[in-house]
Amino acid sequence: ILNYDIMARFRRRTCIILLLFILFICSIMMALKTLRPDRAGFGDPFGLGLLPELQQRTVLLDNKQNSLNRIQGDTATRVSNLHGIAVNTMKASMPPVNKLEEELSSPNYNFHIFYYSWFGNPQFDGKYIHWNHPLLPHWDPKIANNYPKGRHNPPEDIGSNFYPELGSYSSKDPSVIEAHMKQMRSASTGVIVLSWYPPGMADENGEPTDDLVPVILDYAHKYNLKVTFHIEPYKDRDDRSMYHNVKYIIDKYGGHPAFYRHKTSTGRFLPMFYVYDSYVTIPEIWANLLTVSGSQTIRNTPYDALFIALLVEERHKHDIHRSGFDGMYTYFATNGFSYGSSHHNWASLKAFCDSNNLMFIPSVGPGYIDTSIRPWNNHNTRNRVNGKYYETAFSAALLVRPEIISITSFNEWHEGTQIEKAVPKRTGQVVYLDYKPHKPNVYLELTQKWSEKYRKEQEQWLM
Repeated sequence: ILNYDIMARFRRRTCIILLLFILFICSIMMALKTLRPDRAGFGDPFGLGLLPELQQRTVLLDNKQNSLNRIQGDTATRVSNLHGIAVNTMKASMPPVNKLEEELSSPNYNFHIFYYSWFGNPQFDGKYIHWNHPLLPHWDPKIANNYPKGRHNPPEDIGSNFYPELGSYSSKDPSVIEAHMKQMRSASTGVIVLSWYPPGMADENGEPTDDLVPVILDYAHKYNLKVTFHIEPYKDRDDRSMYHNVKYIIDKYGGHPAFYRHKTSTGRFLPMFYVYDSYVTIPEIWANLLTVSGSQTIRNTPYDALFIALLVEERHKHDIHRSGFDGMYTYFATNGFSYGSSHHNWASLKAFCDSNNLMFIPSVGPGYIDTSIRPWNNHNTRNRVNGKYYETAFSAALLVRPEIISITSFNEWHEGTQIEKAVPKRTGQVVYLDYKPHKPNVYLELTQKWSEKYRKEQEQWLM
């Protein structure tokens, strides 16, 4: 009887333990289910597709241009003592290059990444710059009245739907430049496409940044990265001013070891310039600069280079060819927003470029959301889907076998296209998006993954 009681208690205890174990396993499975990658944070994972009308799409593009409004600055660049100290600190703190080479992935000079150095904070700039971006009103007053107005108030409230791991940083901060270069190198990108305005000029929300270029070049060289220039559409940009821009850049920065030169099919090594909103200027003006017979021609001179135009609408491809450009890029990270940014059009664009001796450089991005500065523009949001959107864009780009892939962007925080590290953050008024369930470096890792995949596939293309 005693043995029977002991065995009965043992069986009951075993059943209870087994039941608890089953409940524990079920709870774990339920928790994992909530982290599925296909759970969209907002709306359709791949956005709502094309805008309903070409006219509306064009107005949105014009709004982007106006919001960044490349206007001439009133005064010369103010170089603060803090900036000088920062430059000296950066040069003094550079560790040996050999050690860095051992720790990081090798750079891929066919992966170009758009980079913005327009951010500022009180410590380095005396005030916040760009983090305090204004809320841009809709062009229709009736619609605009339904949305908030004003501007952001850093550091807790910034002009972005995500929050940087580095906080509301200054682009002049040596530790920030150090971190950015290391992140871009860890992602196995090779060429920084630096947003650039001529000296003394800036967008309407920023300040001149040309005097920061030497520091960026120095740090890029430290990480074995190269720098090319993304020339923004400042006021009165034309063939004459562009000639002077190119001459200035090559004369001042062309001798730096980090200055990017692309090897052409003829064996020449030429600088490369991306020209944002190139379609604003008529082809006849561009042809003055970019064709051999043009009145301001830069061809066959010491300042000859590869000029890459922005393609938005399909008709732009013919304008780009007539203008004398060497290639085209698509920039926007919103699949379906424009003809150029729509992945399914890349094959025909690549075929057009191949038949006209042009480079086709598709632009891939991790997603898009700019409702922190354009609260009415949620229909153009493209959910990241925990990295799936980014990988889909890379897959589409590799299908057309491009010579170069561009990435939008490293740190365009206003439009939510950044792959820079972001962290979860909640304030009294705002809950920022983040990269969970992944770590802050997930998009750097995905970029590195596709950089290696591109390299392997490119070897097969060349065979």
